[in-house]
Amino acid sequence: MLLYLPTTVSMQTQTLMLSFDNTEIAFAYKSEKELHKSNFLFKLINNNTLVNIGTRLTPLAFKLHLPINSIVKSTIFNHFCGGENLNESLLVINKLAKFNVGTILDYGVEGKQSDEDFDHAVEEFLKAIIFAGGNKNVPFLSLKITGIARLTLLEKIADKKSLSESETVEWNRVKGRMHRICKCAFDNGKSMMIDAEETWIQQPVDDLVEEMSRFYNKERAVVYNTIQHYRHDRLSFLEMSFKKAKAENYILALKLVRGAYMEKERARAIKMNYPSPINADKISTDKDYNAGVQFCLNNINDISVCVASHNENSNLLAAKFLIDKQLPHDHPNVHFSQLLGMSDHITFNLANAGFNVTKYVPYGPVKDVVPYLMRRAQENTSVSGQMGRELSLLKKELTRRKK
Repeated sequence: MLLYLPTTVSMQTQTLMLSFDNTEIAFAYKSEKELHKSNFLFKLINNNTLVNIGTRLTPLAFKLHLPINSIVKSTIFNHFCGGENLNESLLVINKLAKFNVGTILDYGVEGKQSDEDFDHAVEEFLKAIIFAGGNKNVPFLSLKITGIARLTLLEKIADKKSLSESETVEWNRVKGRMHRICKCAFDNGKSMMIDAEETWIQQPVDDLVEEMSRFYNKERAVVYNTIQHYRHDRLSFLEMSFKKAKAENYILALKLVRGAYMEKERARAIKMNYPSPINADKISTDKDYNAGVQFCLNNINDISVCVASHNENSNLLAAKFLIDKQLPHDHPNVHFSQLLGMSDHITFNLANAGFNVTKYVPYGPVKDVVPYLMRRAQENTSVSGQMGRELSLLKKELTRRKK
């Protein structure tokens, strides 16, 4: 069993000890029945044809009020989500905590259009923050700005078009919602991670997060922005954000991801005839991502970073940095995170070695979380080797248990 890595042994030895191949540790929290269920689900997701059909028909079925709620909940929803409400999610939170894995809690509703919906979402976020305030196993909460702001309003701001008087009032209401959420997080000792959006609405999101950071990140990292490194402009954005934070004396807090909208971004760029904002290939994205991680780690006293990645090399890069610099594995400015239901071999082996690790745990009514679930299915088919790696590890653990 992997123990807390001593900082006195050689780097080569440490690297060997911190292995993501230990399936006994990776799947200790799953019963054999749960392993078989995961294996079955990943085999389905590994079928591109089934995923393409499912991602089209599932949202349509909910719109037509067809009785598929229980089917979705018992399969893909239960695998990737904590539950339909906070109480259901608590079971998952507590299960993860037994293995020293924290939770990033996310009310996974997005893409609404009315102020009534947005105000309801704010109340849910506040409820979740207060809920987390009494639970040390939930250090972070996640928020999508499209959960509290109208998409077309964000598009207009991003296009630098003049807002009407009513739209200006609407945007100020969005800022007010953000202040309520971030202040509640500040008051309850929690941190908010603001998710990235598509490139064509990301600028107002960045501006909003920067504004909140000036208010709430003076004493500790309360508000985290998310940087998608499949964008070829994000390394320069990272460096610029750091300079601003230093100049204005607030803590820069970042979640680093590769990206969630690659296919959509490329398709839109072709359709609208503008240069793609996405790196040309995976090698370029990996290079930019690891450079972003390294930049944050090199400024570890001034940046709080969450390495939110399913890439083994990127996680090893950050872990080895802490080891090499003889810094605590649970350094308060370095966290690791993976999605619930994926890359357990990374999550639980890092946690077992004493690093700060969380799982991203969305919750909410099944029909409202469908957009998130469809993205998970599409991303898994587009990431080369992801499903093959998941399936091989599950098979390895099932074989080990039979012995």
